[in-house]
This record gives sequence, C-alpha cells and structure tokens, in this order.
Amino acid sequence: MDWSKIKTIFILTFLILDVYLLFQFMKIRDANKYEIITETSIVEKLEADEISYKELPKTPIKGQYLSAKPKLFTKDEIAKLKGQTVILKEPSTTLLVRLEKPITINTKFEAAELAPFIKDNVLYGDQYQFWKKNDKNNTIIYLQQYENMTLYENLSGMITFQIDDKNQIISYEQTYLEDIEKMTDREEILLPLKALETLHQKGVLKSKSKITKVELGYSTLIQLAASQALAPTWRFVVDDKESLYVNALEGQIIQFNSDETRDVE
Repeated sequence: MDWSKIKTIFILTFLILDVYLLFQFMKIRDANKYEIITETSIVEKLEADEISYKELPKTPIKGQYLSAKPKLFTKDEIAKLKGQTVILKEPSTTLLVRLEKPITINTKFEAAELAPFIKDNVLYGDQYQFWKKNDKNNTIIYLQQYENMTLYENLSGMITFQIDDKNQIISYEQTYLEDIEKMTDREEILLPLKALETLHQKGVLKSKSKITKVELGYSTLIQLAASQALAPTWRFVVDDKESLYVNALEGQIIQFNSDETRDVE
C-alpha cells in the first residue's frame, strides 16, 4: 500500500471540501447581506417620507388561496329566527330581516351592544365580526370571518344593520359564504414591510402617514355567480381612518368598489 499517495489523496480531498464550504459560506453571507441592505433601503425610504408604523412581523408567514360559495338560505333556517320577519331576496342568497322589536343603541355605538343579539338571534352570528358604523348611511356593518381572519369588504359574507332616525336598529340584510375550502398548498406570503414598499412605490401611501394597524385577512380574487376565490391579503390602516390592501401572495394593490375588487398594477 502506497501511504504517500493515500496521504496526498486525503489532503486534496480536504482542500476541495474546504473550498466548497468556503464557497457556500460566501453565498449565504452575501445573500444575508443583500437581504439586510434591501430591508434597510425600504426602511430608509419610509423614514425619509416620515411614514411611521408599529413593529412588523419579520418571520416567514404562510398562506393559501381559498374557494367559497354564497349560501342559499333555507326555510328551515329562517324558521329559527324568532321575533323577526324575514323576506327572501331572490335568488335567496340574501336575507332581508325586519325586527319586530327594534334595538336601541347608544349614540357612541360599541360593538358589545349588539354582540348578544348577533350571537343568539342571527344565523351563523358567531362567524361575523364588527367592521364599521357608517353614520352617513345609518348602517352598522359586520363582516364574516374564516379562522379568525376577516373576509374584507365581501358582499357575500356581510351583515348590514339599518338604523332609523330614533337611533334604533330596525332591520338587517345578511349574506353568508359556505363550503370554504383550501384551493392550494400553503406557501410563504409577502412580508408586511414588502407590502408597504409596494404601496409607497405606487404612491398610494402618502408621506407623513401613520400606520396604526396591520392585519392579515382575505379578499375576493375571482368573483363568479356560484363561487369565488379568496386570496390572503394584508390590510394597513392609515391614521385610524383609511384602509389599504395588498394581495399577500401576488403583491398587487387592491382597491374595493361597491360590488367588485380591482387590482392596481
């Protein structure tokens, strides 16, 4: 056995291994360096325009597309509603309900005031969350949720309470999404800082804005007559007033119209 040759082979093998490991280390270091530089540049751009925000999640988050169908309410379900006169609005995916005994609410409305009624008297009431009170239209709106995530501005998953001139809730209109299923495997979504960068680059996020709330929900990606596709969506509340939305998988800015959603390039 030629120990000299074996020794040489071992030395060359370890040298090759060292070079490979060094190459991999340099790749990882450069990648991490690039990520830090990229994130820093985003932060600096936002700071330059005096855009402030709370601490944002930095760890990877996974999401997926969903499919859902507007529910057709049945007579058996309607029979469960006591003290309420129900009108089925064709094609019966919408309930129009008039209360036999109006509910008086405070001038400064709190969601807790309606919580017991919704829980005990509204179909699937535990699956809706307070969204907003619209004083101009005299309405209070609740949106449906899925796994504690809001279905943003979804006309097929909404309760709209109507208020009269005596500050009483006299009726409500309800829609509901059922058969919610996962369409795709879970994959990493856009981090909120990157979504903020998109809003900033497109000029949607104005200078001196203050991001007061950040949350993840779903918005309608495709709307069909019998079904719809839902996409994970970042919602940014600006100055406690305006809401801005970004598709968390594809990165488009989402603007809501009265009856549809529209992506902005």
